[in-house]
Amino acid sequence: MLKERITTALLLVVFVGGPVLLLPEFGFTVLALAVFAIAAWEWAQLAGFKGRAARGAYVVGHTALAVALLLYSGLPGSIDPERLLTVFTVAGLWWALALLWVQSYPASSVMWQHPITRSIMGLLVLLPALLAFVYLRASGPYIWLVLYLVALVAAADVGAYFAGKAWGVKKMAPKVSPGKSWAGLAGGITAAMLLAFIVFSVAAIPLSAGQWLVVSLIVALSSVLGDLLESMLKRHTGIKDSSQILPGHGGVLDRMDGWTAAAPVYALCLLSMGWSG
Repeated sequence: MLKERITTALLLVVFVGGPVLLLPEFGFTVLALAVFAIAAWEWAQLAGFKGRAARGAYVVGHTALAVALLLYSGLPGSIDPERLLTVFTVAGLWWALALLWVQSYPASSVMWQHPITRSIMGLLVLLPALLAFVYLRASGPYIWLVLYLVALVAAADVGAYFAGKAWGVKKMAPKVSPGKSWAGLAGGITAAMLLAFIVFSVAAIPLSAGQWLVVSLIVALSSVLGDLLESMLKRHTGIKDSSQILPGHGGVLDRMDGWTAAAPVYALCLLSMGWSG
């Protein structure tokens, strides 16, 4: 399990870092649309769609909405901070609701168990995350912020694993994800804060030290929520992995579940602090 987590973290940094650094902005956007289309295909199964036609229609609808959202926000190309702030504020409100649903599961399932509701949940999960990645990639000299997001989520995950294995007696959300503990959460946050401090010490950060650490803390916590939400949906539907597209690692959605909450919250924090890229 440890080897898998570390390998996955390194692969994510490489496979995200390569396109971020090497592809032009438009090329990165096309790649992001493709990756999130795969995630939408996997989410369609969590939503309750069994047939290929129904899942394919969901992917087409998701991609069409993604393109419309990118054009609405001026991406790729010029950035419209006000429109982006609106989208990410809605995403932040959605994740606040998701937190309540995760906390009250399985009782909360009566509010979202219908396939249509779960389909809408998928759009609220995936579309803002896609927009956030494209926005961060369009951030001029600060495109490394994308890599920091990936590294921060990975650090929180690895830190949670070590602390959870050592001291994880009291479970955090046993009805959603029995393996997660409060000690693991503390270890993950500690690892994330350590990374944030190191990065601030060596990089040109467009925020103050206090702002940077607060943003990093919020993003790390949000990544845990993204993980828990997918775990809740998989437990409800009886699915272990979102797919088998990545041998030994499950599906694309399994690898990016922490990003789905962390990315839009990250972007919302940056925009709310007056930074537009």
